[in-house]
Amino acid sequence: MISAFKKYLQKHNYTNFDMKAVLFDMDGVLYDSMKYHAKAWKQSMDEEKFDSTYEEYFLHEGRVGYNTIDLVIERNTGKHATEEEKQRIYKRKSELFALYNDGELIPYAGDLLKAVKAKGLERVLVTGSGQPSLLDNLDNNFPGIFERDKMVTAFDVKNGKPHPEPYLMGLEKGGNLKPNQAIVVENAPMGVEAAVAAGLFTIAINTGPLDEKVLWDAGADIVLPSMEALFNNWEIYCKELGI
Repeated sequence: MISAFKKYLQKHNYTNFDMKAVLFDMDGVLYDSMKYHAKAWKQSMDEEKFDSTYEEYFLHEGRVGYNTIDLVIERNTGKHATEEEKQRIYKRKSELFALYNDGELIPYAGDLLKAVKAKGLERVLVTGSGQPSLLDNLDNNFPGIFERDKMVTAFDVKNGKPHPEPYLMGLEKGGNLKPNQAIVVENAPMGVEAAVAAGLFTIAINTGPLDEKVLWDAGADIVLPSMEALFNNWEIYCKELGI
């Protein structure tokens, strides 16, 4: 059976990978924080009397926060959110997230990051989040892994996931790379869509409550049940990637 890596090369007319970097999403990939994002979003919308569900925020994961607010408000009222509403609700959501989030790491995230670094690959963060509380913790939780100039956050892009801009910028920050010079580790369907639209080989880690079919349907090349599974397969994948 032809491997997912060979299928990718054939589909995109590449002869081989020329690996230089791994692009990582943050929430749900490095931090077990999505449950707190969803809780904070749901409560902030409840306080505004806008209907939404806890589960839907796992589907919205990766969107720029203001876009999530606009989507929920437009669905409830038929009108776009005002700038004042976006700023007020996002501020409240951020306060609630900081209150609930316990900083728990995804098991084996640190091990994988060290393994990636040991191969001499750049580590690029590509997140739809702008939460300072999370970004500031990266150096403490994963010392020596990420550099500030190799991070793409909600404040760097005009178009958030599922638009390819965040991952195209990630390639740029990783050293003006071509798509066959990096792979992506994601957990959210919109993040997978963004990475695939940018032409990148994408491994989806299903760390949330969504059915894995959602990740396959979004275009993931590989779907795994945990970061542990990715870590355990890392050396096998490295051989496929030529590193």
